[in-house]
Amino acid sequence: MPEGRELLLSPGKHNELQKAVVEAFAPRFAPGAKLLYLGDTEDKNLWLDHDGLARVGIAIAKHDKPPDVILHDEEREWISFVEAVTSHGPVTPKRLIELTEMAEQAAVGLVFVTAFPDAAEFRRHMAAIAWETGVWMADTPDHMIHFNGDRFLGPRR
Repeated sequence: MPEGRELLLSPGKHNELQKAVVEAFAPRFAPGAKLLYLGDTEDKNLWLDHDGLARVGIAIAKHDKPPDVILHDEEREWISFVEAVTSHGPVTPKRLIELTEMAEQAAVGLVFVTAFPDAAEFRRHMAAIAWETGVWMADTPDHMIHFNGDRFLGPRR
């Protein structure tokens, strides 16, 4: 957080997963990214950087349903929308459209990720996950699953 600020999330599995996204996913897959949004199960807009979102062309209206975490990787000019799933809510085809529409004015690349605590929860939702998105699991933080067709096809080095 800017200036060493700490955020306190309310207790629960969902917020534990969001914490893992910020502390484990972001450094591995969006190093140096700025946190633009972090919801909380009790405080929907626990962290909302209006200026940072406006700079990249994203506006969150009062009744919008932002993803659980929004990260801005300034170096690569990417925005990562991360949905944390402990019971429902992966990035489905419908949700992908909603998030894309929320960012239709964005002047950066969009990355869509569904985060799960573990493979068991992932398996429960696997059939609903949209193509052209990624999956990250907190219990195996160094790896991702890419639902991206042939984008990553090739021999393993």
